[in-house]
Amino acid sequence: MNVERHTLETQRLDLRWLTPGDAALMLAIWNDPGFLEHVGDRGIRTVDEAERALIEGPLRLYREHGYGPYRLSLRGTDTTIGICGLFRREGLDDPDIGFALLPEFRGQGYAEEAARAVVAHARDGLELTRLTAIVSPVNAASIRLIRAIGLDFERMHRMPADSEDVALYSVEWK
Repeated sequence: MNVERHTLETQRLDLRWLTPGDAALMLAIWNDPGFLEHVGDRGIRTVDEAERALIEGPLRLYREHGYGPYRLSLRGTDTTIGICGLFRREGLDDPDIGFALLPEFRGQGYAEEAARAVVAHARDGLELTRLTAIVSPVNAASIRLIRAIGLDFERMHRMPADSEDVALYSVEWK
């Protein structure tokens, strides 16, 4: 079926594809101390740089693959809390799920709620047969979430241009 979905909904969240207008959100995420510690420094310091990165990253993913990250907001409001979605990264054979919440919204189950919706869409809407996730092996909170949504540890993996291994998790559907 391979159905593109620009929006998804959960009990507490509205998910929609990112736009260049979400540059301030992405700037906040990319410079959050937790993101910097567990994912890395993208070197993006201005809203203009964030907008260019959105155009070259998520917006390109939507065009080329029909999926990408979603902007998360509290249901029925414009309170933006983070992102969650599918990515295609050099060095991985399959799409991977990624997520990042602003600090004040962590620990409330929002990331898992959004990730479950993204996984269901990947499996049932996009009809993917395999999904992966990469995570710093010391990021216990993200590992718990990845396991909670059904992915199992596969192996340690070195991404291109990285100096340290990440943990690769995966799930396969028939």
